[in-house]
Amino acid sequence: MKFVIAITKPFKLDEVREALGALGIQGMTVTEVKGFGRQKGQTEVYRGAEYVVNFLPKVKIELAVPDNLLDQVVETIQSTAQTGKIGDGKIFVFDLGEAVRIRTGERGEEAL
Repeated sequence: MKFVIAITKPFKLDEVREALGALGIQGMTVTEVKGFGRQKGQTEVYRGAEYVVNFLPKVKIELAVPDNLLDQVVETIQSTAQTGKIGDGKIFVFDLGEAVRIRTGERGEEAL
């Protein structure tokens, strides 16, 4: 099993969720986050004064994935979240040692 974390632009969330659902992914955790990378923030004007917004709004999608679906999940997130502009985000993949469904006690991929 793998644990996938994807940081994307907020307006891409619904599209990514629907595409992952079509692959059979049944659950994920989504968190609204702020951050920056090569974008380095942006300049905004508020009441005539210019200021720099250092952290941009993003969403963090976290999901546990069976090994046999990993490549499809990563490819789906990448193609769906991509706009071609700077700040599209990143995908991180970690080994997942164990998963346990609290309600039933199922372990491993059965818990997903």
